[in-house]
Amino acid sequence: MSLKLEKRDGVAIVTIDRPPVNALTIALYGEIADLFEQLGKELDVHCVVFTGAGERAFCAGLDLNEFLAATPEQDPERAAIVRRTFSAVYRCAIPVIAAINGPALGAGSVLATVCDIRIAANHARFGTPEINVGRCGGAAHHGRLIPQGALRRMYFTGEPISAQEALRLGLVDQVVAPGELMPTALELAAKIAAKSPLGLRYAKEALNDIESMALEAAYQHEQSFSTKLMYTEDAREATRASVEKRAPVFKGR
Repeated sequence: MSLKLEKRDGVAIVTIDRPPVNALTIALYGEIADLFEQLGKELDVHCVVFTGAGERAFCAGLDLNEFLAATPEQDPERAAIVRRTFSAVYRCAIPVIAAINGPALGAGSVLATVCDIRIAANHARFGTPEINVGRCGGAAHHGRLIPQGALRRMYFTGEPISAQEALRLGLVDQVVAPGELMPTALELAAKIAAKSPLGLRYAKEALNDIESMALEAAYQHEQSFSTKLMYTEDAREATRASVEKRAPVFKGR
């Protein structure tokens, strides 16, 4: 299997494990989509940490050997699978933290962008090298996070940027030493997973919905999720626990 799953106390750890650089085949794209869609339905998981195996790469993008064998007639079907994968991560019902353990290139960099939070090892790099292999891709996802000038420079040159530059641009949220990457990501995941399960799911859906909406309409939509939460036991428990200065006990309803 090229995809590994581990669960710890409400946190799922998903690892791309396809040596040497965790390149993506179409079959692996499909596995990722299936898994993230399933994780969103599992009520015992409240946060995901998404990472890569080894030290050479988080994900080096599309498997070029497989791509060379593909025909133009096959490309629309392959592209639909790729879109489904990115959507499955972005739309996953629970928060997703990318723990970027090395270079994230092409589709690998897009996989990082569709996560909710990105933590990178200090030797990670990010790039959109599609222009070097006769492709276009990834600008729409990267453009959510970084300025147009930086995006177009990455897109036109194919040259990667460092983790530190990615932090400056807002592509990643934190940069740490390699040995601190998983402990940092897991600590944050545990903090998130301890929140109201329904609250997290409503918050994730609301944040995804409002990202492309106008300000006032977005806030009104966000408020509608607060109203929905008022009908849940967990929301009332969260308020009581805050007033009583104790840890809440959530039941997921």
